[in-house]
Amino acid sequence: MPETETPVLVPEKEMLPESKTKEGLAPVYRVIVWNDPVNLMQYVTHVFQKVFGWDRQKAETHMLEVHHRGKSVVAREGQEKAEHYVHQLQSYSLHATMEPEESP
Repeated sequence: MPETETPVLVPEKEMLPESKTKEGLAPVYRVIVWNDPVNLMQYVTHVFQKVFGWDRQKAETHMLEVHHRGKSVVAREGQEKAEHYVHQLQSYSLHATMEPEESP
């Protein structure tokens, strides 16, 4: 009967996370909701709650920013997620756009 060899276990090397430079990161986009004369404030609050899952207070804060300042940045995301939010908001007839986040 042949002898079986005991496998040699080699400890895995601990991998340190690679540090990413700003150039290596995906660009960030701001999702902006603009004021319009059509949608009621209560409706805009409802849409923010539905799309972003926000509580009423946070949704109202952004709605009031849209109403008083003319716009509100409602999200900062990668391009694909930002486009998704813009399409969702537009499907509720809100005026929403996205633009690249400005680098400091």
